[in-house]
Amino acid sequence: MRGTVSYILYQPYKWLIFIPLFVLSTVFFIFLGIVIIFLSGPDAANRIAGRGWARFNCFITPIKVDVIGRENVIEHQSYVVVANHQSSFDIFLLWGFLGIDARWVMKKELRKVPLFGLAGKLGGNIYIDRSNKKEAYESLKDARKILVNGVSLIMLAEGTRSRDGNLREFKKGAFVMSLDLDMPLLPVSIVDTKYILPSGTYDLFPGRVTLVIHKPLSSEGYDEGNLDALILKVRGVIQGGIERYSQPRS
Repeated sequence: MRGTVSYILYQPYKWLIFIPLFVLSTVFFIFLGIVIIFLSGPDAANRIAGRGWARFNCFITPIKVDVIGRENVIEHQSYVVVANHQSSFDIFLLWGFLGIDARWVMKKELRKVPLFGLAGKLGGNIYIDRSNKKEAYESLKDARKILVNGVSLIMLAEGTRSRDGNLREFKKGAFVMSLDLDMPLLPVSIVDTKYILPSGTYDLFPGRVTLVIHKPLSSEGYDEGNLDALILKVRGVIQGGIERYSQPRS
């Protein structure tokens, strides 16, 4: 816990071991991913390089990841994955432990990050301009081409990390995609990553987190007129997972 002797002793490890290894592993897995994309395609690159990068950095933190509900994922079914967003570590959980082939919706600023932006684009991930709703919608429409044969789309429904860990209002993008593509939603609760790396800080500390994969929800019967009801339903499912499995810490 923060403020204890273990927290103080962890700080040299964080700065002298974890951060250098994180940087080196990121560069290594990006290059590996680019090579795999040209040899075997983006699906293999995401499975091998993406998951490898995510799991390696969870291992060196270290954090223990409990996955609940993996049986709710049907093989070869594509989903619009809807998850909450507590921490930068959420990407490690979703990429490393969700266990499905998926692409990400990312803010366009990440496209300019050296190597990362190139690897993300080659890997079939979607970059959107959140300040331009029309352009963002057109970018999401391009996802139709890749969301087949079990390839899913991951969207962090709050749009940005929650500063206090409480669930924010959900954006409509994921739900519009589900309607347009006639694709089921897969709600996912990310639990307790806010204790690993709180939003807006470098206050990293190891611990235990949980990834809850809920039963898929169909968007059948919903349209733009009652979309808010679908959003509230999915948000309630995710909130329920957080409340059930969160372990408060000091």
